[in-house]
Amino acid sequence: MVKKTLSEEDQDLFRQTIGKVRTTNSNKILLNQSSKPKPYPKHQARNIDDDLINIPATDLEKVGLEDSMSFIAPGVQNNVLKKLRRGFFSLDSEIDLHGLTSRAAKKQLLQFLNACTISGYRCVHIVHGKGYRSVDSQPVLKNDLNLWLRQHKDVQAFCSAPPKAGGTGAVFVLLRLSEKYSHDDGLER
Repeated sequence: MVKKTLSEEDQDLFRQTIGKVRTTNSNKILLNQSSKPKPYPKHQARNIDDDLINIPATDLEKVGLEDSMSFIAPGVQNNVLKKLRRGFFSLDSEIDLHGLTSRAAKKQLLQFLNACTISGYRCVHIVHGKGYRSVDSQPVLKNDLNLWLRQHKDVQAFCSAPPKAGGTGAVFVLLRLSEKYSHDDGLER
């Protein structure tokens, strides 16, 4: 690299532009100790098992192979269940649980319902099967699902699906709207 020589005019112009300069005794620079940003709490992983409210299973009758199921949460109007049966609400998502063990189905169901409420889904379709291969002709998943959906805090209503959507081997579930999707316009949705 070739050293560039400046004329005296350029040197004077440079000194005027820079201004008054003082020498330093050290070549180390100390940064100002500004206040550190405040820490924010770590996002806690939500336990989806907490979504189930414990209600006694003894009050609930067992459901048979061809029996239909229906439920409406306290405080929800009866016409909501009628609308759900007639297909008034469009289906936002669906899951097929038949063939799974009870434990695996419960895990899948809770994850599915959690994802649906976070996404703002209102009506979902759950296929559980009729239970033809169950011991003593008592459907296991169907009875478990009947209890779990009643216990879930975000389920407002559910009913057996019409024959073209699975009949007594599937249910339509109406979910409560998440707070981030509800509107404060005074109207009940």
